[in-house]
Formats: sequence, structure tokens, C-alpha cells
Amino acid sequence: MDIETKSGILYLCATPIGNLEDITLRTLRILKEADLIAAEDTRHSLKLLNHFGIKTPMTSYHEHNKIEKARYLVEQLKRGLSVALITDAGTPGISDPGEELVRQCYEAGVSLTALPGPAACITALTTSGLETRRFCFEAFLPYDKKERARVLEELRGETRTIVLYEAPHRVRKTLAELEETLGGERRLTVCRELTKRFEERMPLTLEEAVRFYEQNEPKGEFVLVIQGRDHRQLEAEKIRDWESISLEAHLQQYLSQGLSKKEAMKQMAKDRGVSKRDIYQELIDGAESKF
Repeated sequence: MDIETKSGILYLCATPIGNLEDITLRTLRILKEADLIAAEDTRHSLKLLNHFGIKTPMTSYHEHNKIEKARYLVEQLKRGLSVALITDAGTPGISDPGEELVRQCYEAGVSLTALPGPAACITALTTSGLETRRFCFEAFLPYDKKERARVLEELRGETRTIVLYEAPHRVRKTLAELEETLGGERRLTVCRELTKRFEERMPLTLEEAVRFYEQNEPKGEFVLVIQGRDHRQLEAEKIRDWESISLEAHLQQYLSQGLSKKEAMKQMAKDRGVSKRDIYQELIDGAESKF
């Protein structure tokens, strides 16, 4: 039996991130046929539903009521009602409270499925001109100062392409923090108002982006797609760090961890980008020079 002919199913319905023509025919059908639509902002979503003549009842489901309201929605699903979940824009569950409802559905054994469609992070990534094979999505950076600093520090060594969301009133601060942490020469593509009338993409360095928005008022919703750290540069820095300590200290560090001398020298060679023979010879030469 096709899953869409059953009752009691949660549908995660992707909606346009800007251009209303980006909605799928399947999503339109499910929004019309569902018993209830759970919307992040009912007033915002009403514009979408009115545009397509959809009269399905709506209820609010947002960050501030996500736990209790998810319980209510799960109860409706268990009664056999079908619920369509939509966010303000894009795919539910990505940087929004949808993940809580999905979790509770799994715990309750309620069926769910996704209706694929727009997602700002993928739209930005695929049009950024940066590497797309490997990427990490960080959504909005944390507001908490310590947590934000921890995440930024983790991104310092990230080799995958980084995708971030940001609001216009915080984008200047975020770009400045990224420049300080990742370096002003790091490339990024600033994506703004994707699929909308004033859609814009700007390939810049972080330094150029900071300077640009010092002179220009940020407007619209932003997605920042940032070049990952170069593997070769990262390895070179690690080697320089190891070269800053003596071979004897390096060896002792591994011996203190319980490695044999043979295993320790093998790891030292890997750390310093040289052969095990070179490590052995330098240790011997160093020992002989003391006498």
C-alpha cells in the first residue's frame, strides 16, 4: 500500500524559500489533503496557503511551544489524523523546531515521510562556486558567548566547505569573528535573499566581506558559504608545531603514553613528515653529541 494512502502520517513539507513557484505538486496536494497543517508562523504561512487556495486548518508549532505542541500533534497522529509540517521557508527540521516533532514521532512509533524541496543551505552551497563534495552545515552560530567561541575554534581547522545562516542585524559581527578566527584571506560566497527578486551572490575573501559591510547596510537573509581549510596548509602547520619541540621531548611524550620505542619513533616520523630512519638517526646523533 502506498504510504500516502494511509492515515496518521506526519508529512515534512518543504516550502519555497522565496519564489512561490518552487513548491512541488506533491506538496500542494498533501497540504490540501492533510487533516491539519502545523506551521512555524501561521500568519506567514497563510500567505502561501492563500496563494494556492489551500483551506486546510492550521495550528502553530514553533520554538517556544515545540515540546508540548509536539506531544499534542503526536496524539492527533495516533488518532489517525494526517499532519503536514511546514516551516517559514525551506525544509522542516533544518535549523527549526521540526526536529523535536520528528523525534517524538519515532518514540511514539508514528509514521512520517518527507516531501523534498527547497533548502537555503543546499541552494547556497551548489551556487557558491566552492567545493561541494564535502561540506558541514552549522546553521546559526550559538548566541551563548562561550559556546560560540568553541564552535568558531572548531571551524578554524575545518577542511570541508562551511555553510552558515545569519540574520542581517548580526552579519557584521559574525563576519568580523570569522575573519579573526579563520583569517582574512579565506574565500567565501555571501548569498543573500536566495530565489527572491533581489537575490545576490558575492564571491569575496572574509577581509573583503567585512570591509564591504562596514560601508553597506546588510539587508535580507544571509547564507555564508566559506572555503574549508587547505589540507596541505594544515599538515604543514602540524609539522611546524612538532618541530618546535626537541626529538627527545617528542619521544618522551609517546613513551609516557605506553608506546614502545619502536612505535613511538614510527609515530614521530608521521608527525614530522619524515622517515622512521631519519628519526632514529637524529636521535642516535643527538645522543652521541652529548659525550
